[in-house]
Amino acid sequence: MTDATSQPRAERDCADRDVLLLGVDTGGTYTDAALLDAARLGEGPAAVIAKAKSLTTRDDLGRGIAAAVDAVLQAGSIAPSRIGLVSLSTTLATNALVEGQGGRAALVMIGFDPADLGRQGLAEAIGQDPLIPIAGGHDPHGNQRAPFDGEALAAALDGLAVEAVAICGHFGVRNPAHEQAARDLVRKATGLPVTCSHELSARVGGPRRALTALLNARLVGMIDGLIRSAETMMEARGIAAPLMVVRGDGALVSAAFARYRPIETILSGPAASLVGASFLTGLPDAIVSDIGGTTTDIAVLNEGRPRLDPEGAQVGGLRTMVEAVAMTTHGLGGDSEVALDERQPGAAILLGPRRLVPLALLAAQHGPSVIETLERQLGRAVPGELDGRFLMRMGPAAAPGLGTAEAALLAGLESAPVAADEVLRSRPRRIALKRLVERGLVRVSGFTPSDAAHVLGIHTDWDTHAAGLGARLMARRRGMDGRPVAADGATLARAVVDALVMRSGEHVLDAAFAADGFAEPGLARSTLARAALRRHEGFALPRLTMGAPLIGLGASAPVYYPEVSQLLDARAVIPGHADVANAIGAVAGHVQITRRATVTQPAEDRFRLHLSDGTQDHSGFEQARAAAEQALEAEVRGAAEAAGAGDVALSRRWEMREAEIEGRRVIVEAELIITATGRPRIAAPEDAPALSAGFAGI
Repeated sequence: MTDATSQPRAERDCADRDVLLLGVDTGGTYTDAALLDAARLGEGPAAVIAKAKSLTTRDDLGRGIAAAVDAVLQAGSIAPSRIGLVSLSTTLATNALVEGQGGRAALVMIGFDPADLGRQGLAEAIGQDPLIPIAGGHDPHGNQRAPFDGEALAAALDGLAVEAVAICGHFGVRNPAHEQAARDLVRKATGLPVTCSHELSARVGGPRRALTALLNARLVGMIDGLIRSAETMMEARGIAAPLMVVRGDGALVSAAFARYRPIETILSGPAASLVGASFLTGLPDAIVSDIGGTTTDIAVLNEGRPRLDPEGAQVGGLRTMVEAVAMTTHGLGGDSEVALDERQPGAAILLGPRRLVPLALLAAQHGPSVIETLERQLGRAVPGELDGRFLMRMGPAAAPGLGTAEAALLAGLESAPVAADEVLRSRPRRIALKRLVERGLVRVSGFTPSDAAHVLGIHTDWDTHAAGLGARLMARRRGMDGRPVAADGATLARAVVDALVMRSGEHVLDAAFAADGFAEPGLARSTLARAALRRHEGFALPRLTMGAPLIGLGASAPVYYPEVSQLLDARAVIPGHADVANAIGAVAGHVQITRRATVTQPAEDRFRLHLSDGTQDHSGFEQARAAAEQALEAEVRGAAEAAGAGDVALSRRWEMREAEIEGRRVIVEAELIITATGRPRIAAPEDAPALSAGFAGI
């Protein structure tokens, strides 16, 4: 620590008053909060003053955030005026992509061929949302290929029922003129939020940029709602501090920045957990596995830093252009849907990827009606396919862009749970339900691993009786051989927990193989690997041993990860405060912004500089190089300050691609990459000056 007498006066005042940092993580099941002493961040876990949890309230995120913050302030006996920084991490964006949810968005494709839709999973991602193909676009040097057809776009916007619009132009990163024209037209005609692909990434690859822009547009409303909830909570409690959000690479950005680029918050919660894992354990190298309600997120710490994915974040099978930690996200968590593959004798247990509200939690929240329904179903002689399932409407009784069957089903549901067997009596209604769940308009409740843990006495937080009824309902279902799935509810519950442990072990092993450079897919599910995980004993004794510790994070990590580590012969590390590692990591990071500019050579005596606001032509490379550095340094510094950084430091590098033509070297493409790094501005109590004091992070 720097001696206080050498610090600026405002910084000394801030330290003297013991400024605190508040981290909040909004997950699929719980909202976590942690208070850290800014002056003690170098001491790791000792900096944690208090922590608390509250159930995430999907219908109104603000209630869950406020409850968690109030609980942590009470636990630490802290006055809100002492908080100098608030930072959010969230799994909402990640979960939305994994579960196929998000707002309805239109995608405007300028100058692309129909075949481009089949690349990078773009057609599947668009689904039933509107696609608007428009003439226009540019070539690799930024020259216009065809005029922008604004009239066609204006006609397509008439009567469009969406929540946001995404725009991607052919080689829009080399010349954004058509994307900008489309953006201005859409905003004027509709007033909707608009995402341009060139604002999210400077890399070529139109279909993947289009996918990234589309996902960003779908997430705008969700992340805006989260931030508004946090801001309302802060205002009501008199917390006059900057509000930050964790990005997918673990860096922090301002709330305004996150609102504009919500796609960058995918893997926010997992990235925060990596920062938290390093902060809490001090381990330089480890596999980190964070199990939540909806997902299990696995990544690697190497020399104390998270590995980044050079290809862009991949979530829910979709590869984006978002720079984020090299993390695999699996639809496997404590609240994963438990289903049965009844085509096999005795039926096989299937987990995820969809998240359900656990029956134990549903009964704890809604009382006897849930128990009565489960007992009614258990009293029937023949088990039903929808036994133990409930539906709940998550908002208004109407929404834009719904078909007739979808609108009718939504209107017939309530915010209180309704038994699925009472409303899903036809195939069209079941199809309609799938779409409503994808839109986030309806939640489903059913049996989950969290319920299984309640049946086995591992968890006791919610309604154990409801969990037991759900286990019995599932146990009496029959496989193709006509026999019940399990002898009783406890046997079924044990099988569910065992399945989750085995799946977790396979996913951790996959991450370890990938970190070691093994490119062959599915190694963890090979015959030999599975024999080793199941401790096969015979003439051969296959065994696997992890060469690095396994850090287990999440509230249920102590339940499952000792068993997972035994499967892998790994040293299990479940640190103190593992249950709120995301919230801790949310305030143990720093601001970091990277921007790129490209120089191409469309003619022998012409060098073209491609910037986010257009192109410039120069007669020599050195002129283009100097102009690129001047423009990009100003852009990235401004972006870092807008993202909440205090003192900003810049680093830059050039990546050159050259070719030899007729005996001389010719520049094919040169890319300038500048990164700005800075500590978040921290407000001192009472007068709240902008500071960057006492902050550390990985």
